[in-house]
Amino acid sequence: MSRRKAREMAVQALFQLDFNSGVTSEEALNSVLNEREDTNETTRLYAKSLVEGTQKNLEAIDEYISELSREWKIDRMAGVDRNIARMAIYEMKYSQEKLQPGVAINEAVELAKTFGTEDSSRFINGILGSIVKNKELL
Repeated sequence: MSRRKAREMAVQALFQLDFNSGVTSEEALNSVLNEREDTNETTRLYAKSLVEGTQKNLEAIDEYISELSREWKIDRMAGVDRNIARMAIYEMKYSQEKLQPGVAINEAVELAKTFGTEDSSRFINGILGSIVKNKELL
């Protein structure tokens, strides 16, 4: 299983959900999964757990982000950045297999380099680093 591939797919699905209110989690994920037929079942299941878990805890996750990004309202953040941060927070705080903060931040930064803008990786690192520094998730 490639957890990085699962995270990539999950971010794409979360992005779709963020901008298409009429789409369900299942529809968004299936749309992404259908583009990647070479993905094994374990990776698909992990992507699904990331999407569903992030969506289930979205309100609390957005509160964490809003508290630490006082200069930016969450709806003004770039959609990709917002969803990468959301998923990383889910993995650190809510997932059954909680990731160590360093691992979660590194994975989120790599996703930001792939999907975000030139500044996304620094932004993600700053937001998630602030959460860990303030012991919000530990």
